Amino acid sequence: MGNSSTSEIGSIQSEWALLLAACSQQNPEKIECLRSLLRGLIRWDLLFDLGEHHGVLPLVYRALAEFEGEIPSEALLQLKQRNQTNLHKAMLLSRELIRIVDHLAAGGVEVLPYKGLALAEAVYGDIALRQTGDIDLLIRARDLARAREAVRGLGYTPHAELSAAEERAYLKSGYECAFDGAAGRNLLEVQWAILPRFYAVEFDVDGIFARAVTLPVAGREMKTPGYEDLFLILAVHAAKHVWGRLIWLCDLARIMERPDLDWDWIWGRARSLGIVRMVRVSMLLASQMLGAEIPAGAEILADRSVERFAEEIRGAIPGGEFDVESVEYFRLMMRLRERLRDRVLFGARLMFTPGPGEWAVVKLPGVLFPLYRVVRVGRLVGRLVRAEVRMQK
Repeated sequence: MGNSSTSEIGSIQSEWALLLAACSQQNPEKIECLRSLLRGLIRWDLLFDLGEHHGVLPLVYRALAEFEGEIPSEALLQLKQRNQTNLHKAMLLSRELIRIVDHLAAGGVEVLPYKGLALAEAVYGDIALRQTGDIDLLIRARDLARAREAVRGLGYTPHAELSAAEERAYLKSGYECAFDGAAGRNLLEVQWAILPRFYAVEFDVDGIFARAVTLPVAGREMKTPGYEDLFLILAVHAAKHVWGRLIWLCDLARIMERPDLDWDWIWGRARSLGIVRMVRVSMLLASQMLGAEIPAGAEILADRSVERFAEEIRGAIPGGEFDVESVEYFRLMMRLRERLRDRVLFGARLMFTPGPGEWAVVKLPGVLFPLYRVVRVGRLVGRLVRAEVRMQK
């Protein structure tokens, strides 16, 4: 499963073990475990690259800074430099986040920063403790046009330009619009849904806005999803990417520590969304890999498949993210749904919902726009045929 063979994972065993120990929840054994691992052979460049890929270098720096005398000076210097680079980027993005949110608010567009800097503040209490990527904002679908024009005024341009017909369709079937800025491509992502429609997980965005909490983000009070909503959002996001980066499990483990979570609400909402299996797999992985305590009432073993999924996925996490365009991926997403109706809906929407991929392959006039469903079916059938041919070789 995934992109890594057993031999590749075995080749980074020492570095991966140190990474897990550095990111694990605090417990009496953590310091001695780290000290024991540091006595072994660690390929520091490999460790840093692995930590960078998994988005956890700030957590590694915080954990290993206590062992200054037990780490090669060159390695410690490089770790400090990488951490400093992340801090500088976080400070730059925090200023940009404030500028964007203020500009959107002035234009009457309510936004919820989430993931990224807002997540770092909400979960870790410090923007420096989570590796900085881009800026993610949640809006209501009806505000997309105003939000797009507002950020254009700040120098951001959509990563992809859509026709009027494509945009109407994408507003219903898609979930985000990426923008390029002066500091890089895809620097800003504006989302009006949590997942693309074909995943058949119908989050209530208006409800998320209504339950939002106010937190200081980069020194400015901002609204962000409440912790219960955030936990479900992050669990589904991790599942969507087959838990391919360790930071996603670190985030979930941190939230699981909170004593004030309303777990009855979380499980009730997970059942109504049909994502109980995804949540349980997320929790079990966070427990197995990071020592997170599973709260009472999770009933992880009530679904026998959860342990099998966790075992299957855990071995693929170290080496890289899953190929989300593969047939195997879509089969896995279907298997991760506990309700038959969700699996059927996922399959039907996947098959018959065209998107930017189809619009880029063939340019049809507006009157023939419905025929993109045929293009979609043709592309998926072709992908299935190619996958079967590869399996027979």
